[in-house]
Amino acid sequence: MSQDNQKPVRVGLLGIGTVGGGTFTVLKRNQEEIRRRAGRGISIDMVADLNVDRAKELVGDAAEVVSDARQVIANPNIDVVVELIGGYGIAKTLVLEAIAAGKHVVTANKALLAVHGTEIFAAAREKGVMVAFEAAVAGGIPIIKSLREGLTANQIQWVAGIINGTTNFILSEMRDKGLDFDVVLKEAQRLGYAEADPTFDIEGVDAAHKATLLSAIAYGIPVQFDKAYVEGITKLSAVDIKYAEQLGYRIKLLGIARRQEVNGKVLGIELRTHPTLVPQRRLIANVEGAMNAVMVQGDAVGTTMYYGKGAGSEPTASAVVADLVDIARLTDAPAASYVPPLAFQHDSMSTLPILPIEEVVTSFYVRLRVADQTGVLAKITGILAEQGISIDAVIQREADEVSGEGGNQTDLILLTHDTKEGSMNKAIAAMQALPTVLAPIVRLRKEELA
Repeated sequence: MSQDNQKPVRVGLLGIGTVGGGTFTVLKRNQEEIRRRAGRGISIDMVADLNVDRAKELVGDAAEVVSDARQVIANPNIDVVVELIGGYGIAKTLVLEAIAAGKHVVTANKALLAVHGTEIFAAAREKGVMVAFEAAVAGGIPIIKSLREGLTANQIQWVAGIINGTTNFILSEMRDKGLDFDVVLKEAQRLGYAEADPTFDIEGVDAAHKATLLSAIAYGIPVQFDKAYVEGITKLSAVDIKYAEQLGYRIKLLGIARRQEVNGKVLGIELRTHPTLVPQRRLIANVEGAMNAVMVQGDAVGTTMYYGKGAGSEPTASAVVADLVDIARLTDAPAASYVPPLAFQHDSMSTLPILPIEEVVTSFYVRLRVADQTGVLAKITGILAEQGISIDAVIQREADEVSGEGGNQTDLILLTHDTKEGSMNKAIAAMQALPTVLAPIVRLRKEELA
């Protein structure tokens, strides 16, 4: 059958805010190019949005606009439901109802999939429909497709990504201007880079949702957000960013998934999101502003990196439309030919555990504000030695060099070799108890990403 005789894929859009509006615009502007690639047309026939007037103003006569999302799901002419509402609540209900009605689903909802993905993917498999979610991680960067298809020949050793633009903008500004977190956050809100309530971003939750999805695709494990370690950037200070810079590192909020292997035996998967020191010479250390980047290490391909806009109307719409094209190409194909949502066949999923943070192995940056007395460093290095932690480098800075504080205080900055988090926790507790340690100890993880 020629593509001109193929019936178009009819789409129902749930939510026409920033991403929904971008999806409508991109699909309309590039419809001929998209038809040539998909082999058939793709049209948005229905839009559901609580703000009906605004939605009608945007789509005009091109689509029917309703306020009730269930009208879209109930329409027998709709082939694909695009969920762009967000959150865990009504979005989950609507996605499951769309699947039950035999509709394919495209979503940008990383929170929903990170928490409820296992249930949603199982429902889709039972019904023989696709759930596509390229837009859920890193906006316009095709990292899902790269991991799921382009790198399918590889054993993935690790994935590390700057996958939240708000926090990357804040960290870039803190480094460039030497300002503390609270000051830069207010500026980010003023400029529109941060929400009025930025909690999910600055506490690392948004990045952890995305890292959870990447870990599932990289290793063929169920999505397990509840087992991820999550630490945000709210406690970072300008002094640590400056010290890191002096040591040849930059601090980035990274979502990391790593296969931990000892003597050829895989112990489990590390799944963690936290501020991380990265060598300045690495490309990812130089990703600035609100941009995103993901590095993937595969055994065959080596290190690859994917860079681009991680949010925004049209960048995210680019990923939504790409998913629609994938579905259009497979509309008439048997369900057995669909690419599994998590890359691995559902009966071949791994039972490897997500390791608790205490079992994670990495190197550390540790800063101690101490009394400027003889013997302090000896006590600290002795405590580290008791825990089997070896030191890579030690530098000492007068406290007033960066903080403006004078007196008999000094900052000791230690870089360690790889060690277990649990051992570092014990060492920090012992060091904090020393009377010569004058402030809470700062501990940041370090990744060479080589």
